[in-house]
Amino acid sequence: EIAKDLEKARAHGDLRENAEYDAAKNAQALNEKRIYELSGKLHRIEILDDTHIDKNKILLGATATLHDLEYDEEVQYMLVSSEEADYQQNKISVDSPLGKGLLGHQVGDELQIPVPAGTLRYKVLKIQR
Repeated sequence: EIAKDLEKARAHGDLRENAEYDAAKNAQALNEKRIYELSGKLHRIEILDDTHIDKNKILLGATATLHDLEYDEEVQYMLVSSEEADYQQNKISVDSPLGKGLLGHQVGDELQIPVPAGTLRYKVLKIQR
C-alpha cells in the first residue's frame, strides 16, 4: 500500500514540493521502524516452560478468577505481556496497574489495587494455567 502511494505521488512530478510524496515517505519510515522493533522483539522472544512456574500464584500466563467486592460479581483476567494485552478479551498486561496488583497473589487473598480511576477490591477465587 505504501509502495502504491509512493508510485502515485511520484507520478505527480516534482518531488521537492510534493506533500503526498513526503507523507508516503514518512509512512514508509514509520513502517520500517515498526518492522525493526518487531524483529528485535522476535529475536529476544523466549518460550516459557510453565511446568516450572508456581501454579498457586498469579503469574504471567495465569488466568485469575476474582470476586469483585465492590460490585459483587465474578471477573476473570489472564495476565500477559504488554504486546499481548487486549482488554476486550480480558487479557491484562503484567505492566498495567491491575496486572502489577494481581501478580504473586494466591487463592483466598483479598486485594486492594490502586488504579487511576480509584481502588479495585478483589478476592482471588481460582487460578488456572
